[in-house]
Amino acid sequence: MLLQLLELAGWPSVLLLTASLLGLAIILERGMNLRSSRVLPPGLLHQVLDDVRSEGTTPALISRLEQGSALGRIFAAGLRNQHQSRETMKESIEEAGRAVMVDLERSLSTLGTIASISPLLGLFGTVVGMIMLFGHQSSAGVNPADLAQGISYALYNTALGLVVAMPAMIFYRLFRARIDRLIVEMEQQAIKLVEVLHGDRQL
Repeated sequence: MLLQLLELAGWPSVLLLTASLLGLAIILERGMNLRSSRVLPPGLLHQVLDDVRSEGTTPALISRLEQGSALGRIFAAGLRNQHQSRETMKESIEEAGRAVMVDLERSLSTLGTIASISPLLGLFGTVVGMIMLFGHQSSAGVNPADLAQGISYALYNTALGLVVAMPAMIFYRLFRARIDRLIVEMEQQAIKLVEVLHGDRQL
C-alpha cells in the first residue's frame, strides 16, 4: 500500500512521508512525557513537607526530587535555599521553572514546523505534477499515461500535505495547552511550598 502510494504521488511524497514519521515520533514522545502523573506526581507536595518535617532537608531528599519529576526539580531548587530569604528561594524556584519549561517544550517547535510546512510540501508536489503534465505536451496532444501521472502527482501530494499537517497542528495545540496548564499548577504548588516552609501558611 505504501509503495503504491509513493508510486502514485511520486518522489515529492518522500518528503511528506519523512515529515509524517518525524511528527509521529514527536507526538508519541511528548504524549508520554507530558502526562500529568509524570510531570506532577499526585501528593508530592505533602510527601516533601512530611519528609522535611521528619528528617529535614537532606541531600538524599534533594537528589531524589531532582531525578523524579519536573515538579520535583522545582521543589529541589527551593529546598536548596530553604534557609535563605523568601525572595532568594522564589528566585531559585523561578530559575528551575524556566529550565523545566524548556524541557517540557522540547521538540514542540519542530512539530509546529511540520504542521506549517507540510501543506507547502504538498503544494510543491502539486507544482511538480503540473510541470510534468505540461512538459509532456506535444503537437499531437498529451499521452493519457503522462496525463494520469501528472494529475496523480498533483492531487496525491496536495492531499498528503493536508493529512500530515492537520494532526500535527492538532497535537501541537493540544500539547501547548497542556504545558500551559502544567506550568500554572507547578507555580501554585511551588508557592505553597515557599509559604509553608516560611511559616506563612498551613497545609
